[in-house]
Amino acid sequence: MLIRLIITIIGFFSCSIAPMEVMDSDPDFKVLGYLYSEDDWEQGLREVDWSVYTDINLAFIQPDHQGNFEGNEAYEKLVKKAREHGVRIFISIGGGGPPEYLADLIKPDNRDHWVEDIVELVLAYDFDGVDVDLENNLINENYAPFVKALSTELKRSGKLMTAALATWNGDKIPDEVLALYDQINIMSYDATGPWDLDLPGQHSPYEMAEEDIHYYHVQRGIPAEKLLLGLPFYGYGFGPGAHRGLWYKQIIEAFPGAYLQDSVVYPDGGVLYYNSQELIKRKTALAKARGLGGVMVWHVQADSPDEFSLLAAIKEELQ
Repeated sequence: MLIRLIITIIGFFSCSIAPMEVMDSDPDFKVLGYLYSEDDWEQGLREVDWSVYTDINLAFIQPDHQGNFEGNEAYEKLVKKAREHGVRIFISIGGGGPPEYLADLIKPDNRDHWVEDIVELVLAYDFDGVDVDLENNLINENYAPFVKALSTELKRSGKLMTAALATWNGDKIPDEVLALYDQINIMSYDATGPWDLDLPGQHSPYEMAEEDIHYYHVQRGIPAEKLLLGLPFYGYGFGPGAHRGLWYKQIIEAFPGAYLQDSVVYPDGGVLYYNSQELIKRKTALAKARGLGGVMVWHVQADSPDEFSLLAAIKEELQ
């Protein structure tokens, strides 16, 4: 979750998830899904498999220029549904292609007002907390003061604060700020992509997952149980004839047998790279073996609704 181009590409793809039985696995191991929508949260609500996901982040809830949020009846339905299934539900702010004015809202003159508006929204709909997904240029001199202010107010209200963070710019965030997060969702993907066509290859390899876990747990000292390993439900293409980006569902629809490998070659020579069921299972097993708090999915609607489902692969590995 990067520049506006990336989120536009990732956010273009679509799918639904077939119902599954309730998991019988470690109750402390979380499966978090980002529910992506620009406006139709009702559709997203129908595509969540509540028997598998333990946490849902609404991506993304953005304010207006003044930092104010509009009310939405769909939020009430989402929270109600989550409560019925014992699932935690958060609002996620920012993303890879956020409104440009977020940079102004975290500045000293606007910070307190925006923090107040964020907390008011959380309390109004009884969300469990806020997922801070501020990336790229928003991780600047105003990032730490904003996170500290938001943490103070959320904790005062008994709410949680999580973050979606990559590794490549993690050194910009002080240890004391990382420690404020109740949970860190590691964006272990997008090592390459359509923004760098001269660097073709797997954008989310197994080795990247190992390195990202090592960085946040060993180098930065974050307790393993507070870390969730990010899993991509999409792929990127490079070379002649290749799609620049596809959701996993679209990959399965377009290429019979694609579930058996982590890449497909186009007739003109281009290659599309993604994570197969087997790779998703290996990463889930890695998260379990390292004692992580769980795995994170970007994003819910990108999965295939059949026997080739990546969510089904996670479930199988957990059982």
